[in-house]
Amino acid sequence: MAKERVEKLRRELVRAEQQLHAWETGALGERIVAERLAELESEHWRILHDVHWPGRPKANLDHVVVGPGGVVVLDTKNWTGTVELRGGELRQNGYRTARIDSVLDQASAVSALLEPQHRHLTAGWICLVGQADLAGRTNSGVRIEGAGTLIPALRSLPTVLDIVAIDVVARHLEDLLAGDQSPGLWTTRQLEEADGGASRTLQRRRAGARSGLSGVPPQTRSGRSPKRRARKRPGVAGAVIKLSLLVIGIMTLLNIMDGVAESSRPAPAPIPSSTVLLPEGS
Repeated sequence: MAKERVEKLRRELVRAEQQLHAWETGALGERIVAERLAELESEHWRILHDVHWPGRPKANLDHVVVGPGGVVVLDTKNWTGTVELRGGELRQNGYRTARIDSVLDQASAVSALLEPQHRHLTAGWICLVGQADLAGRTNSGVRIEGAGTLIPALRSLPTVLDIVAIDVVARHLEDLLAGDQSPGLWTTRQLEEADGGASRTLQRRRAGARSGLSGVPPQTRSGRSPKRRARKRPGVAGAVIKLSLLVIGIMTLLNIMDGVAESSRPAPAPIPSSTVLLPEGS
């Protein structure tokens, strides 16, 4: 029994060491990419590192980049071995890699936090730190960039956001993603309700950005959705009037029914008369 216990502890130790090595390797890759992204800060790009994944309290996003080219959710992979993009599939040591499409889920979650006119500007990319010159796109639409091609690829994106919009969107995402709690995701109905006042909200945020004031995010830091507007309920006077009209209607209906019943009732038959003969002299 002691021998079996020792063997079990050894296996657990090996797994723990492997997890620690993978974490350290991933953290090193994130630092390398963060240093590369710092080159864009002087070109009106805003970068967020290691922030919350909306809707998943125990998960994080490696990098969120906001700039003239839009919003890019960047997942860093520090893989070893032979990594290649073949037939639209990313392969490591000849095997098809799984779970790379999770960056699409990350981009979708971030997109749900933005105003309607900005949601389609969000994209999910993967940066391969150990493969500096590898670039392409997978069949699922994930863009792959190496550590050496990442910055030129971001700079080559067409301009879709101006300086004011970049500042507003970046501060909005920072308020939601860099807080103490992971923000929740809106439902489809809440997004539709928010779409109605999107243009007014954007105007207020643009005005706040020009005057040095921060925009008001549509969600609180805790991720709660805005309170729904309560419906107006009728007052006491309105309820009394409706009740009175109902009573009058019922009484009128009863009177009409009584009249119909009286008219349809047959007339009583006459009582037959009888002649009584009395004896004479009585």
